[in-house]
Amino acid sequence: MHIPPYDNQNKPIVDVDDPTVPLNYFNIVKLTKGQAFEYAVPGYETCIVPATGTLDIDIEGFRADGIGNRGADVWDGEPEGVYVPTAAKAQMACTSDTAEVFVCGARYDKVLDAFAVRADDLDLVQYGSDDTKTHRKIKHILGTKYHDKVGRLLVSELFTVGEGGWSGFPSHKHDTDRLPLETRHDETYNFRFKPNHGSGVQMLQREDGKAGDAYHIVDGSTICLDSGYHPCAVLPGYQMYYFTILGGLSQRSLIQYFQPSHADQIETIPGIKDMIAKFK
Repeated sequence: MHIPPYDNQNKPIVDVDDPTVPLNYFNIVKLTKGQAFEYAVPGYETCIVPATGTLDIDIEGFRADGIGNRGADVWDGEPEGVYVPTAAKAQMACTSDTAEVFVCGARYDKVLDAFAVRADDLDLVQYGSDDTKTHRKIKHILGTKYHDKVGRLLVSELFTVGEGGWSGFPSHKHDTDRLPLETRHDETYNFRFKPNHGSGVQMLQREDGKAGDAYHIVDGSTICLDSGYHPCAVLPGYQMYYFTILGGLSQRSLIQYFQPSHADQIETIPGIKDMIAKFK
C-alpha cells in the first residue's frame, strides 16, 4: 500500500493494529526549537530516529541528550536513535532550530531497557555494483548486534550509492512463518530523494509468475508491505533513501525467501550475501 506524503500533524501514519501491517508502527514528528513531544505506544516497542535535527530524550528517567546530528537532510550526517521499551512514556525536546523525527515500532509485549544508539554504534554494509545497477549502502540502527536488547524490531536506513538503479533485488518476500525458509515480517518504508523532486517506483508482486502492482513513490512516500515480492527503483540522475521498519511475528531475525525466477542472481551481485546476513 502506498501512502502519499501529507501533513500528518505529528499523528501516526501507521498506527497500532494497522489493517495492512499490524506488526508495525510509524509516525513522523516535526518540531521547532524548544518544542517537545510525548508519546507512549502500548503493545509496541519503538525507536526514535531524527531524520534531521537534534533532540534531548527522556524515557521514564533514562536520558539521552544530543541525539541526532543531521542538518539539511538524511544525507547530511549519520543517523542516531533511542530504543523505547514497550508502552514506555517517551519525551523528546528539540534543541536544534527544527527537527523531523521518525518514530517507528514493532508489536512486542515484553518490557526491555531503553538505550541509545550513537553514530559510532551503527552497523554498516555496502553491497552491489554499478554494473548490476544494485549499488547500495545500509546503515543498521537496530541491527543484529542488538538481538539481546530488542524484541522484534529491526530499523535501518538504505541509501543508493550513485544515481539510479534498483534495490530489494533479487526480489524477495517475508510474509509467512515457515522456518527455516521464511519468516513473517511486516515492513514499512519512508522514501526520500536527492534532489527532492526525484522519484521512483515500488513494485509489489503477490505471486510468482503473475503480474503485480507498481506505485509511483515521491519524496516523503510511505510504503506498507504485508505480502509479496517487493523490489524498488529510482530514476536515473537521482539518489534514493528509505527508512526501513521491520517487525517480526515470532522472531526478530529476518529470513527472506527469494523469488525462484530471480534467485540465481544472488550469485551475481557483489556483497549481497553479507547484506542478507546482517538482517538475521
